Amino acid sequence: MQDRPATRKGRTPLVVGLLVLATFVVILNETLMINAIPRLMESFRITEQAAQWVSTAFMLTMAAVIPITGWFLQRVTTRGAFATAMGVFLLGTALAAVAPSFPLLLLARVVQASGTAVMMPLLMTTLMTVVPERDRGRVMGNVTLAISVAPALGPAVSGLVLQLGSWRLLFVFILPIAGLMTVFGLRRVKNVGEPEISSIDWFSVAVAALGFGGLVYGLSLFGDSNGQTGLGIGIVVAGIAAIAVFVLRQLKLQRDGVPLMDLRTLAHRTYALSLGFQGIGFLAMLGSMILLPLYLQNLRGLSPLETGLLVMPGGLAMGLLGPVAGRVFDRFGARPLVVPGAVGMVLALAGFSQVSTTMPYWQILVLHVLLMISLAATFTPVFTLGMGALPPHLYSHGSSMLGTFQQVAAAFGTALVVTVVSSRAAHLAATGVAAVPAQVSGMRLAFLIVTALSLVTIVVGARLPGRVASVPE
Repeated sequence: MQDRPATRKGRTPLVVGLLVLATFVVILNETLMINAIPRLMESFRITEQAAQWVSTAFMLTMAAVIPITGWFLQRVTTRGAFATAMGVFLLGTALAAVAPSFPLLLLARVVQASGTAVMMPLLMTTLMTVVPERDRGRVMGNVTLAISVAPALGPAVSGLVLQLGSWRLLFVFILPIAGLMTVFGLRRVKNVGEPEISSIDWFSVAVAALGFGGLVYGLSLFGDSNGQTGLGIGIVVAGIAAIAVFVLRQLKLQRDGVPLMDLRTLAHRTYALSLGFQGIGFLAMLGSMILLPLYLQNLRGLSPLETGLLVMPGGLAMGLLGPVAGRVFDRFGARPLVVPGAVGMVLALAGFSQVSTTMPYWQILVLHVLLMISLAATFTPVFTLGMGALPPHLYSHGSSMLGTFQQVAAAFGTALVVTVVSSRAAHLAATGVAAVPAQVSGMRLAFLIVTALSLVTIVVGARLPGRVASVPE
C-alpha cells in the first residue's frame, strides 16, 4: 500500500481539492436540464413526463452504475479512475450536444451519468482515506460546497445559457470546461493506495439495474394520461422483487464470495440512520427543484433566466454554509445542526405547499433559501457521521451505497412529484376545473406529500449521535 499523503492540520489535500473541482463540473449536469424541460417539450414535441426523463435517466444511471464503483475503485489507481470517469463524461457531453432526437439525447445523458457515477465515490473514498478524523468535518464542508452548489446552480446556469440560444448550448458550454479540468487533473492527481484484484458478480449488477430502474420507471407511469397506471403498478412490483433478489444475492456473496455492495455497512446503526436521512433529503431537494421551474415558468410566466436568478441565492447560501457547518461539526458535534436543519426543511416545504398564482416572489425566494440552508446544515454532519462510523475496509462500499441510495431517492422524488401533479391536474380537469388552477392544486399536493415525508428526518436526526467513536481497522 502506498503511503497516505501527508496532511497538515487545517489544509485540504491537493488530491481532494482537485477531485472536488472535477466533481463540481460533472454534478452540475445532474440539474442542468431542469430549466430546459419546457424548451425540450417544444423542440421534440414531447410531454412533460417524457421531458423530465433527461433528469430522471441521469439519476437512474448513476444509481445503476455507482454499485459497480466499489469494485472498480479497488481494481484501478486513483488516476485511472479519474481518467475513466472524465473520459466517459466528455463523450456523453459531446453526444448530447449533437443529439438529433430525444432518444439519442437520453442515451447521451446515460453516458454522461456513467462518468459522473465514478467521480462521487472516488471523491468520498479518497477523502476518508487521506483526511484525518480531526479535519473531516471541515473538509467535508468544502466538499458540500461543491456537491450542493453544483446541482443548486444548475437551473441558474441553464437559465443564463438558454437566453443565448438552443438547449444544445448547455452541453457546448460544459464541454471545454470539463476538457480543461481533465487535462489539469491528469497532470496533478496522485494515486492514493494500490489496486487490489477482485471479482465482480455481473448477475448482481443486472438485478440492481433492473430493480432500481423498474421501481422509478413504474412510478413515472402512475400519472400518465394514456391510462398506463396498471402497467406502472406491475413494473413497480417487479422492481421491488428484483431489489429483493439483489439483497438476497449480496447476503449470499458476503458468506462465500465478493459482494457487489457489502450490506454489512447497514449493521452500523449510525451509518444506516444517516443513509435514511440523506435519502429523504435528496428526495425533497430534487423534488422541489423539479417543481419550482415548472411552477415559475409554466404558471407564473417567468423566463428561464428569471427562474434561475430566483433560485440562485438559495444555491449559493447552501454552498457557502457548507464549510461553516463543517467547522461547527468539528467543534460542537452534530446536535446543534441536524435537528434544527431538519425542522427548517419541513417548514420550508410546508410553505411551498401553499403556492398560488399570486404568491409574492420574495416569499418564494425566502422559502427556497430556508430549504437550501437547512439542507446544508444537515448534509455535512450526517454524511461525516455515517461514513465515520464504518471501518476503513468498508469505505468504498459505504460511499457506493450512499451514492446509490441518494440517486434512487432523488429519482424517486422527481417521478413522485411529476406523477402527483399530473394525476391531480388530470382529475380536476375532468371535473371542469381550468388548467392553471388544476396545475396549482397538483403542485400543492406534491409539496404536501414531500413535507409529510420530510417529517421523518426530525425523528432520525434526533437519534443520531453528536459524534462517533473511532472505528477499528
